[in-house]
Amino acid sequence: MFSTPHAIFAIIGLALCFDFINGFHDSANSIATVVSTRVLTPRYAVIWAAFFNFVAAFGFGVKVATTIGKGVIHPGIVDPTVILAGLVGAIFWDLLTWYSGLPTSSSHALIGGFAGAAVMKAGWDAINPQGFIKITSFIVIAPVLGLVMGYLLMVLVMQIFQKSTPDKVDRFFRKGQLFSAAFYSLGHGTNDAQKTMGLIYILLISCGRLDAHASVPIWVILSCHAAIGLGTLFGGWRIVKTMGQKIAKLRPVGGFCAETAGALMLLGTAIFGIPVSTTHTITGAIMGVGATQRLSAVRWGVAEKIIWAWLLTIPAAAAVSALSYKFLILLPQ
Repeated sequence: MFSTPHAIFAIIGLALCFDFINGFHDSANSIATVVSTRVLTPRYAVIWAAFFNFVAAFGFGVKVATTIGKGVIHPGIVDPTVILAGLVGAIFWDLLTWYSGLPTSSSHALIGGFAGAAVMKAGWDAINPQGFIKITSFIVIAPVLGLVMGYLLMVLVMQIFQKSTPDKVDRFFRKGQLFSAAFYSLGHGTNDAQKTMGLIYILLISCGRLDAHASVPIWVILSCHAAIGLGTLFGGWRIVKTMGQKIAKLRPVGGFCAETAGALMLLGTAIFGIPVSTTHTITGAIMGVGATQRLSAVRWGVAEKIIWAWLLTIPAAAAVSALSYKFLILLPQ
């Protein structure tokens, strides 16, 4: 079912819509710190971030796409109906959390949705345990590493600039944040666009449009980066306030350290083909930077709500996708 050329085209279109929503939902990851420190206005911040989301298509490989396409679900289980149901669950959760202003992971929503539909089709044997555990373990690892790196980088910067006046430091890092925001947006585009690439890639393989050993087509790479860039350009403003102000108040130096720490994490994991959550990474980095002032500078009550949303993302998206799969297979053939 859903294997006709028109259906495949429609599913690819829906996947690119998810990619757009991913950029829209996660634009806060790239721009919240640079907006909250008033280095850029929201309009110029999203243009800056969207440009580097797209530029990321040229130079960081597609290992994350391969992991998503072949490392989460056994490829023999995948068919267009599984992918369609997975996208429905991921899009539902993304829109729900966007409306609630919660910075949850679009990546984990997609993975949860994909897994939920596959399990509904073929049972728990559909899951590739090694790949799934590697991805889900980074629900904890990514924000912790982001927090540690953000904290250490902020401490290092404070030591280097300890004899400088606050005004001089602010002026220097207001310029520096332009580069750190660009650096982070490269990491964001590299990691998140590849997750949709992976889904389209395995879709084309499952319906015989692509050889199992073929590389990801260039049109898939460019269209996914264009979609996430456009999503970022339109911006998810409900989440910007949570990321940029509610977790911890940041100055330009703090924004620079959070973005740089997050970018190093994202690009490093992308090189090794590990799909991590950009949301988890930058949130951890912001907490780490805030904690250098004092622990009370981090609003742990807000952080707790965000963490609960993180933990619910995969099972919630999986449940919606499983129900969607059950509904789709009941439709007339």
